[in-house]
Amino acid sequence: MKMDLADAMRAATKLTRDQKLMEATQLLQSALSGREVVPSVIPHGQAAEARAIEDRVIDLTPNVAARDLTVPSQGKLEASSEGLRPQPLTNAWSGPLEGLVGTLAHGKLGILNLDALAGLKPRKALEIPEGAQFLSRSFTCAAGSRSYKLYIPGRHAIGRRGLIVMLHGGTQDGDDFAAGTRMNDLAEKHGLLVAYPTQPKAANASLCWNWFTPENQIRGTGEPSIIAGITKDIIATYDVDPARVFVAGLSAGGAMAAVMGATYPDLYAAVGIHSGLPYKSAADLPSAFAAMRGDARPLGLRSRKSHNAANDGPRIRTIVFHGDADNIVHPSNAKNIVGAAKEGESIERADARHTANRAHTRTVTRDKTGMVVVEQWLIHGSGHAWSGGSRDGTYTDPHGPDASSEMLRFFLEEQRELAGAE
Repeated sequence: MKMDLADAMRAATKLTRDQKLMEATQLLQSALSGREVVPSVIPHGQAAEARAIEDRVIDLTPNVAARDLTVPSQGKLEASSEGLRPQPLTNAWSGPLEGLVGTLAHGKLGILNLDALAGLKPRKALEIPEGAQFLSRSFTCAAGSRSYKLYIPGRHAIGRRGLIVMLHGGTQDGDDFAAGTRMNDLAEKHGLLVAYPTQPKAANASLCWNWFTPENQIRGTGEPSIIAGITKDIIATYDVDPARVFVAGLSAGGAMAAVMGATYPDLYAAVGIHSGLPYKSAADLPSAFAAMRGDARPLGLRSRKSHNAANDGPRIRTIVFHGDADNIVHPSNAKNIVGAAKEGESIERADARHTANRAHTRTVTRDKTGMVVVEQWLIHGSGHAWSGGSRDGTYTDPHGPDASSEMLRFFLEEQRELAGAE
């Protein structure tokens, strides 16, 4: 029998929870390639439903701006009124399941992709203003190596510059993320450096940061130590103001930004999380899928102090963006991030507004001194995409409020308030 991708995902998720990773992979490969699905790998109770499904169009994700794009070895995507829709696949799936499980690694743990669509790249090269630079760099430490792009504005800064570390989502890279968020344009205006570390296929077949594995949730090990190392190296090389260092990310990058804020609160002054997940909301592949569905009970950012007593200090300021129509990472994850970040605080104010074609609700929580500790933007009707982003990058929603501008405003707000107090 044949299954559509949605039913295959549900069946594969159950198999994954039952620790039957090979069967889950086989099921998804069959569904994606159009081959007959072996009934024995389908969880009991779903076989009858699967038999009734024949030759339905697979709609991987309608949350990306409609463009004429090609997915290598997977067929051409065509725009429709319902979003991006792939033409029927004629060849068997020949590579890893980059949209779902991928090849097994990390002790037989599947590679996780938060994003259901692979192979998308910016459609045009980034434009760099005269005098500015967009450099290719790399960093190596005991935990491994990562390449990264570094934007250096042409505008002369007054005093020491600040730094924003931007962590891309699955199937993206630094150039794609820079194009979609337009953060370089804002950095030029404010005289900030921007770093875009890139996750290689060797670490994750879908280019996702491995936020969901225990070794990548600890200070001084794994990917957190690499990202922190890149940050520290830039601070030292370019004489960056350590009080103006921030980290932000989308999807898997948003989840990793939460990890960085929890494990290195002494390094980053504030965190921006867009369509991501809370710190330690997963410890393996099954719990990662559960967290993405909104079924997890995360430890959250509150685990920071208990995790590393040496990091005790002021709570890290956090801004969260999430679309309430996100069908890749459930919006309840944003609520959990906010709940952990504002724990113990009760001064809260919410207001609803409308920007372009997207209504949104902005909720601000302050501490007893009046300082904003967490700010949440719930974008109504938006899916798994960077709000207000450019169509030149992937996973963007140009119709929403400008997440990049609002994040930067939030990041620099405390410095302005402190300067005003002086």
